[in-house]
Amino acid sequence: MSDSKTWRVAIGILAICALLTGPRAFAQENDQQPLTLKRAIALGVEHSSELALATARYDLAEGQEAQARAPFRPSLFTGSGAAYTNGFPLTANGGAPAVFNLSYVQTLFNPPLRGQARAAKERSEVERLGLDRSRDAVILRTALVFLDLVQVRQALDVQRSARDAAGRIQDISRDRLSEGRELPIELIRAELSVARVQQGIVQLEGREDTLSGELRTLIGRRSDQPLEVARDGLAPQPEQPTADLVALALANNIELHQLDTERRARIDRLEGARGGYWPSLDVVSEYSVLSRVNSYDEFFRKFQRNNVIAGVQARWSIFNAETPAAVRVAQNELQVADIDLKRKREEIEQTVRREAQRARELRATREVAGLELKLAQENLRILQERYLADRSNLREVEGARLEESEKWIAFLRADYENQQAQLELFNTTGQLGRLFP
Repeated sequence: MSDSKTWRVAIGILAICALLTGPRAFAQENDQQPLTLKRAIALGVEHSSELALATARYDLAEGQEAQARAPFRPSLFTGSGAAYTNGFPLTANGGAPAVFNLSYVQTLFNPPLRGQARAAKERSEVERLGLDRSRDAVILRTALVFLDLVQVRQALDVQRSARDAAGRIQDISRDRLSEGRELPIELIRAELSVARVQQGIVQLEGREDTLSGELRTLIGRRSDQPLEVARDGLAPQPEQPTADLVALALANNIELHQLDTERRARIDRLEGARGGYWPSLDVVSEYSVLSRVNSYDEFFRKFQRNNVIAGVQARWSIFNAETPAAVRVAQNELQVADIDLKRKREEIEQTVRREAQRARELRATREVAGLELKLAQENLRILQERYLADRSNLREVEGARLEESEKWIAFLRADYENQQAQLELFNTTGQLGRLFP
């Protein structure tokens, strides 16, 4: 084999290896990179079983809509058969026995069927809105779990530093007690501080394990895959007046749109039920090939093998007990839909006002927690400077560091609760899709 052929074979093998291993290497590289909030939400939407179920329901509703509209589209039937006749040649359905039969039927005017078709279209829209609602629910759940995991891991780092500070205070208390310069109760206080910090670490580690497992399930990762999350969060959002938030919710809330669409579907059904008092109109035609076997010559002057009929068939119900009953049921269903829609509007308005107030309170709580943290950090800095100047002792410095850790954890929790309140408010007012397009 020549050198040029050898090189071509080698390059071909390398290209095949690159194609086979490239996607796997890319996936491994992505797994090793810290997971951002935006990426977590994209993976959550991609792997959501709830969203897959909503998609299946929407597809089912579209199929039911097509089925409801089918009578208004052309239908063509054909068939053949054999029958023994004694007397006038008739089949079981009243037609003439035929060797071959081709029938065409299409409904032109049928108010009950038309109402059902329009209602099916509106219910298909309800399921489409349900798909959007499920997507928002997945986004909200994934974002909350991600943000909670971020603050828990940050709190764990802070708590472990606090454990070191509490341990140093305990050592100082033990030394001072052995020197007879401190009462035993101070050592007990130091031991209690260490135990409390350790208790917080155990609780946070359990919380981290639960949240990590939940986030892995949401984004479609195996339990043995590493999960590094970036210290990501929501961008600051401007505060909106409560009246504007209520207006946004009434205009954009998906659940409210679903109820309104269902109400329109019941209006269509009521109109269709009332149309049952009107006649129905169908286009019909039929082509038949007859045979002399059924003794047509004995009953007709002339036998014709090929026969065609075409025309319009109108049917008017003189009395049908189902029609007034269907109208009453449709009226009751519409009344229920009106009440549900009114109650949901009132409920959403109250929910928005309550969530807006809670968001304001938690924003203020976060501001206070941030200032308390800043104060604790400044107090620690002053004590460290005094310690370097021999104007303070190590115990005071470690106590200030322990206090700073407590303020850090309080601030992280307040920050998460503030973001949680914002996300829930965005979900109620229909702005979650704008925040995470």
